[in-house]
Amino acid sequence: MDSRVVCVTEASTLTVRPANEASCNDLQTVFGTRGQAARCQCQRYKLLPRENFAEQPVEERASRLREQTECGDPDAPTTSGLVAYLDGEPVGWCAVQPRPEFPGLRHSQVPWAGREEDREDTSVWAITCVFARAHFRKQGLATELIREAVDFARARGAAALEAYPMTTKAAIDEELHVGTIGTYLEAGFREVTRPTLRRAVVRIDF
Repeated sequence: MDSRVVCVTEASTLTVRPANEASCNDLQTVFGTRGQAARCQCQRYKLLPRENFAEQPVEERASRLREQTECGDPDAPTTSGLVAYLDGEPVGWCAVQPRPEFPGLRHSQVPWAGREEDREDTSVWAITCVFARAHFRKQGLATELIREAVDFARARGAAALEAYPMTTKAAIDEELHVGTIGTYLEAGFREVTRPTLRRAVVRIDF
């Protein structure tokens, strides 16, 4: 998937690129310097069981994000997500990779409750994070990023794409990074299970 224009209005143009085609500065502009995204650097589901998120310096998380995305290297064969640009300004992020690339998912009850799934199946991809920067929310950016993630995963050979969104918008910032169920349903996903009162599993098969 090359970068492409996915939405044009009279006022703005939205473009989505694989994160390796984004500069590292653009990537950090999206994550910012304050708030939950800046603290997490999309590492919560990337940590190994023995690693303590609270004890890991933010600088280490940011370094890992740069390595995972291969930002600034358009020839890189893999990357860990997508970056959205609104009129050329970096404004959004979506983490999308084969499901086993997220060690944190293996030890969470949410993806597996009530299902028999091979946790090492690389043909099933997952979205673990989707968000827009503070001043660019409620403009449909998350929905467009999710739709692009569908195309991205399909083009790279995925048999299915899953996500684990909140079933309510009454949540704290640390929870909303997974997205809300309505956004995924709007993008064509179907609900598979509700393993908890506040979380769902949604999926699209190719």
